Amino acid sequence: MARSEARYVAIITDGNGRWAQQRGLPPLAGHEAGADIVKARLRDAADFGIEELTVYSFSTENWSRSPEEVSGLMEMFGRRIEGETPELDAEGVRMRFIGRRSDPVPRELIERMQWAEETTRRNTRITLFVAFNYGGRAEIVDAARTFTGDSEEQFRAHLYAPDMNDPDLIIRTSGEQRISNYLLWQAAYSEFVFRDELWPDFSRAAFAHTLDEFSARRRRFGGR
Repeated sequence: MARSEARYVAIITDGNGRWAQQRGLPPLAGHEAGADIVKARLRDAADFGIEELTVYSFSTENWSRSPEEVSGLMEMFGRRIEGETPELDAEGVRMRFIGRRSDPVPRELIERMQWAEETTRRNTRITLFVAFNYGGRAEIVDAARTFTGDSEEQFRAHLYAPDMNDPDLIIRTSGEQRISNYLLWQAAYSEFVFRDELWPDFSRAAFAHTLDEFSARRRRFGGR
């Protein structure tokens, strides 16, 4: 496809559990497959000229899942950060993690996030924002605790990643049509595309088709 008109894209990577269930697999198998697709679509995003890709990997609400699933996810995140950061660094990917870095997130995992950010901080090909232990309301509450200004731009400086651009496009897979507490501040004027594929089935072709759909829209930002 031609270079994407959407420079900043966020994705709600929904459907890993259902993908695994349909195949008689445990939920963690779906999360592993979903993580593979994140890496593949990240590379596609760089090919398409996207400058920032944000993915929803673990929400503040996901702690309510079974202890076995949560424990497995924490192990998977740590293992993948450690194993894949050098590879992504070599490809020019800058990594950033947004969300609360406090209990119950394991201290070792927080340290790996910090290491990945430091390792890749000079890269400029594409930035991958990973929303981990993230909630849109939590982000606004945390920002409000330290905010003493009187403008939106001053408030932005208190968000988890003030340097993140508002997404041009937010994609949600799995057929669900809701925002699920994702980037509530940043999504004020984002375009939305809802896809029926479960996240592990979201292909390069589906990504390209979604970007083409965005390009056909006219964004007015409140004007006419």
